[in-house]
Amino acid sequence: MPEYQDWGLINYNEAWDRQRLLVSEIKSGRKKSTLVFCQHPTVITIGKTGTIDNVLQNVDYLNSRGVEVVYNNRGGDVTLHNPGQLVGYPIFNLKDFRTDLHWFLREIEAVIIELLASYGIASGRVEGLTGVWIGNLRKICAIGLHCSGWVTSHGFALNVNNDMDEFSFIVPCGIDNKEVTSMSNELGMNVAMDEVKRDCKKFFDSHF
Repeated sequence: MPEYQDWGLINYNEAWDRQRLLVSEIKSGRKKSTLVFCQHPTVITIGKTGTIDNVLQNVDYLNSRGVEVVYNNRGGDVTLHNPGQLVGYPIFNLKDFRTDLHWFLREIEAVIIELLASYGIASGRVEGLTGVWIGNLRKICAIGLHCSGWVTSHGFALNVNNDMDEFSFIVPCGIDNKEVTSMSNELGMNVAMDEVKRDCKKFFDSHF
């Protein structure tokens, strides 16, 4: 069973630095696999297969709004983090589980699907795409991973109570014919973040 840390609301680059430190500690055996939860002030990140073309607003305008644009080394294209979104960084040594990154990604999807089902939200996968979806149209959870020496970093972003209007800044994940949604949108009510974190940890523990 992994260890657990909650970093609260934290700047994206600071969290990325802390991820890299955790990766180093886990690789060296000083720490065991760790599940991190946090939230980020509004930030746009561009993964290894991403392009600035999928950021729809001028960077100067975004900076004037306090929105950073960060290139990182995770898989995937463009995504957005903002307060009210549960960001999970499973910094796991896959040698302790299964040395298969595709399997790991699918397990994360399964955790989120089970979590959402516990709130009465039916979700699933879309063939050929990553993440968790409502039907085959509305994405509720994005996933992008990096793996080095079988130690993973980055992770998932589950929309809970966040401002979905800010997703108009980007083409989410580079997919222009899909929408994004959140737990609160699907349920028509506010969802307690502390409860979502508690339940998400429970489902992670059942899978890992």
